[in-house]
Amino acid sequence: MRSIRSRTLLLVLGVLSITLSLISFLSYRDAQHEVRELFDAELAQQARLLAGLIGSDLSPLGREILQQALDEAITQVGDGDEAHALGHKYESKLAFMVIDQDGKRLLQSARAPIGAMQPLLAHNAAAGQPTTMLHDGLAGYHSVTVEGREWRMFLLEDRRDQQWVLVGEREDVRGELVGNVTLRSLMPDLVGLPVLAVLVWLAIGWGLRPLGRMVHVLKSRDPDTLTPLQLEQVPHELAPMVESLDRLLLQVNELLERERRFLAYAAHELRTPLAVLRIHAQNALQSPDPHDREDALRQLESGIDRATRIVAQLLTLARLEPNAVSPRMADLDLLALTRQALAELIPLALERDQELTLEADEHGDFRLHADAAALGTLLQNLVGNAVHHTPIGGQIQVRVEADSNGLTLRVQDSGPGVAPALRHKVFERFYREGAGQGAGLGLSIVARIVELHQGSIELGDSPFGGLEAIVRLPRKGTEPRPPG
Repeated sequence: MRSIRSRTLLLVLGVLSITLSLISFLSYRDAQHEVRELFDAELAQQARLLAGLIGSDLSPLGREILQQALDEAITQVGDGDEAHALGHKYESKLAFMVIDQDGKRLLQSARAPIGAMQPLLAHNAAAGQPTTMLHDGLAGYHSVTVEGREWRMFLLEDRRDQQWVLVGEREDVRGELVGNVTLRSLMPDLVGLPVLAVLVWLAIGWGLRPLGRMVHVLKSRDPDTLTPLQLEQVPHELAPMVESLDRLLLQVNELLERERRFLAYAAHELRTPLAVLRIHAQNALQSPDPHDREDALRQLESGIDRATRIVAQLLTLARLEPNAVSPRMADLDLLALTRQALAELIPLALERDQELTLEADEHGDFRLHADAAALGTLLQNLVGNAVHHTPIGGQIQVRVEADSNGLTLRVQDSGPGVAPALRHKVFERFYREGAGQGAGLGLSIVARIVELHQGSIELGDSPFGGLEAIVRLPRKGTEPRPPG
């Protein structure tokens, strides 16, 4: 079912229908019980009243006159469904008889079911008594069938006058009354259920109005709009959904912003190298002198190397963007990672006749919880920058220190250094100090890696006269081991 409103309505109406049906059934059963109790009480009362009125002192002539009056009364009952001045149709469904100890009828109502006594007499005979005699065990209530109709009887023994009074009524009288009472009690429910359905439908619609407003806001928003939803008085049930949508919009906006920045960086940094490569390629194609052609090709190779470094740095920077990729943290040994990074850079230092050394306490604890690939990039950029900015024959030293608070990495060179007033700018993207071959992204990448590891970086003066880069990294959950 695709509609929450319809689903809720059907659920509510189903629960109401089941509940009302159960209540109606219980009401019907209770009404039937109470009506039977009331009618049984009336039968007993009528029997005692007749016993008091029709005694042994009533003469045979008086009984005959009374019986004649009862016989004439039945002729005044109409065939209609309603009562009238002379009688009621239910008179034929109510009856009484007065019989003596021998079973002789002394008095009876008009159309009294004479056969109603036969089951009682048969029961009496089965008990070993004469069929014309009644005994105390027959007194009370009985349900008998006479001519296909159920009758409810009450038999009263009048010991003073030595007679029995039998009062009865047909069961359909009671059933009709119970049906009428039940129908009248159920009629408001049957009529009110459609009205209740309409009211519940409107109430559910009013309750879902905040959801409708949110849907309207979402539909009316421009596809390029990624700002948070502006909703007033958000219900508690919708608050998590709105917060999730706002967080999703923020993540999508950040993703698009990263893509825009990467494209801007790539366009900014690759435009000039590609133009230079085109010029070198044209010079190589158009130069008639083999020496000039060879020089143009060397320039082309150098330009390709520079473009390759720029692309690699751009990709590294994109990977280190916030929320781009979760860093793969693991326990590692910073000293071993530093040795590996320096081993890759030694050929570059030897090519420039530079001295690249590593200083560390071999018994120190250099474990930390970090991203090995990111720290490898950090070392490549810091040491690589030192190699490129240190003159031929210069000196570069890398120191790794450990203490209880964390690890410290120092990269010191004998290059020209950076003026103190400009040291904060070198971490900006595309900022280059002097005529270099880089894109100005190396230290930006280093700063981002340090930020991912919740560390710090600062620049100072090297004891060799150049620049010193100091990186401090916390251990992040690893316990330092004692030295030695």
